[in-house]
Amino acid sequence: MASRPKKKVEAPGPTTVLFVRHGRTPTTGAVLPGRAPGLHLADAGLEQAEAAAQRIAMLSQVAAVYASPMERTKETAAPIAKALKLRVRTERGLIECDFGAWTGRKLSDLRKLPAWDTVQRHPTGFRFPKGESFSEMQTRMVSAVHRLVAAHPGEVIVAVSHADTIKAALADAIGTHLDLFQRIVVGPCSISAVTYTSGGPIVLAQNSTGSLTDLVPS
Repeated sequence: MASRPKKKVEAPGPTTVLFVRHGRTPTTGAVLPGRAPGLHLADAGLEQAEAAAQRIAMLSQVAAVYASPMERTKETAAPIAKALKLRVRTERGLIECDFGAWTGRKLSDLRKLPAWDTVQRHPTGFRFPKGESFSEMQTRMVSAVHRLVAAHPGEVIVAVSHADTIKAALADAIGTHLDLFQRIVVGPCSISAVTYTSGGPIVLAQNSTGSLTDLVPS
């Protein structure tokens, strides 16, 4: 008896992740807030979040909105989810880097430390005192992204996170060594887009504040 030909197993469709950095807070650019609770968006940050929501709402078939557990990311995600008629889902893996003993310190003071040069030029060689290393942060962030991609094959999702975590995810997608990730800029409420395919990620946009409607692989 002739065997039936095996059915071809198709690879899952590509998943596009829209990485959104949270909007401005009262301490943006002045303090390293880290995971300290109680930091909310400033009025300018709320306006940025509303603008990001309108840009993302122009896209079709956004399936889910995820945010890190911090107040500032959830507040950024809220108008996005509302515009899409979705709810905000919390994803722990998107949380800010654990800056340990550096949490809450002024950036002007941190820049005077000898370790600051290592943070900027050789981040893989640095661990925040009583906190996370950059390598651990990137591994945790990228693992979270891969979980979300696996949960949403062929869909578009939003992931609201923080500057360093998004930069680490973009460095991984581009194939850039983590020691060079400080060269990537991710401004408040900017949107970076990566399509994850079976052949690898494709970076469609980085630090975007313009239209998203033409985001397609070339």
